[in-house]
Amino acid sequence: MKCCSYTFNSLFLLIFILHFPTMFCISTTDCLHLREQCIRAANGCESVWNVIEDACNISGNSCKAKDSVGCNTTIQFLADQYPQFKDCICTKDDFCSIRLLLGKQCAIKKDNINMETKLQWNLSALSKHENGTCFDVNKECIEDEVCNKQLSLYLKVCSVTRKQCNMEQCQAAIRFFYQNMPFNVAQMLTFCDCTQPDESCQQAKELLHGKPCAVNIVPPPSCLNVIHRCQDNELCRKKYEVFRSKCWRHVTKRCYDDKACLETLIEDDLICSGSADCRAAYIDNWGTMLRVECTCNTVPLAEQSLCKLFHHLLHSKSCFSKLCEKKCTLPITRLHSLVNGEFGQ
Repeated sequence: MKCCSYTFNSLFLLIFILHFPTMFCISTTDCLHLREQCIRAANGCESVWNVIEDACNISGNSCKAKDSVGCNTTIQFLADQYPQFKDCICTKDDFCSIRLLLGKQCAIKKDNINMETKLQWNLSALSKHENGTCFDVNKECIEDEVCNKQLSLYLKVCSVTRKQCNMEQCQAAIRFFYQNMPFNVAQMLTFCDCTQPDESCQQAKELLHGKPCAVNIVPPPSCLNVIHRCQDNELCRKKYEVFRSKCWRHVTKRCYDDKACLETLIEDDLICSGSADCRAAYIDNWGTMLRVECTCNTVPLAEQSLCKLFHHLLHSKSCFSKLCEKKCTLPITRLHSLVNGEFGQ
């Protein structure tokens, strides 16, 4: 079937066809109380909880998850975003907690999740595809069972149909989406583009790249503000340091954080490595302040050059342009350590 026979809306609807027939167990009265607090919080937690109820089949008497990847990764996502839930997760494989939170919930071990995810991705047809337009790769992800599962979780948190966007929750969801797939698949989705003016392709690109919820702030912050906010956040700061060292080593080596030195740099000084390490670090920036769209229109004239430098470092695709042009691919099983989870070597 040709891609042109699809519309973006039909592809979007297909994402929600797949359900995860799984179940899990969380325990204690405290966890029940946390659940009620989460549902009433109106801070984004309730939407994550709705995702859990959609993703996990919590009926029945068996304590063995039928789809441990689909269900357990969703629960892990909740625990990562709301640390108070961490004590509600079982710590031993195949044993149930004493009390029930949502029915039967079984153990979660991140190593097991990564291994099962690796095995599922090894069976995924998407891992064998070459790069294409954003419409093409989005369509392939929707039609692929493994990719669809992860995309569904991300879209339910960042749904464009929601009246209000919880940016932190959406950023966490897109971060989770890209960190739990092979490097070559993440690269294909991240660096896709549209070859011609095509509304469906542009919509697919925005969907895959977190727009509007994960990257748009009104009014847009200055790029200097984005860097400052990132440096104040431990997770973002570490990712930024890796990104600079892998992509902009020449800039880092010459100036590091010396503002006066940075202001003296010209365009010819901005040498990007474009290496596999650099691409992995760029992908790892998903779901952080570093991917937020920023501007230099609001900064004083004296800070314009520094602001434009940071805008170039964060948003320039110049060092990735050859990747899109030649549609390069990596070995199917090769994943990069900078993307969370070792799925292969």
